[in-house]
Amino acid sequence: QVQLVESGGGLVQPGGSLRLSCAASGRAIRFCDMGWHRQALGKQRESVATITSGGSTNYTDSVKGRFTISRDNAKNTGYLQMVSLKPEDTAVYYCRCLYTLFGLRGDYWGQGTQVTVSS
Repeated sequence: QVQLVESGGGLVQPGGSLRLSCAASGRAIRFCDMGWHRQALGKQRESVATITSGGSTNYTDSVKGRFTISRDNAKNTGYLQMVSLKPEDTAVYYCRCLYTLFGLRGDYWGQGTQVTVSS
């Protein structure tokens, strides 16, 4: 099992910045392909950014150039740096770990952290 706990969300004005953290326990995240997803009120959950165990990253078009996903395997923590935030970024943000180690696989999610972008 991998337990994931997000933090760093909050209320920020348009144009502001936030850094989300995803602290993992139970297993090493170096065996995870990690991702950040978000779900706005009344909308489906969407993938925002992913980073493979090898460090390759991918972003949804709406956040490219504004969001940066990273990981610190030594701290067993993932991050999402968000700048130039827009009201449409308002959502609950979830951290995800797709764990693979030989034949052992798992799909783990955190409980989410609220990000509200508003003046």
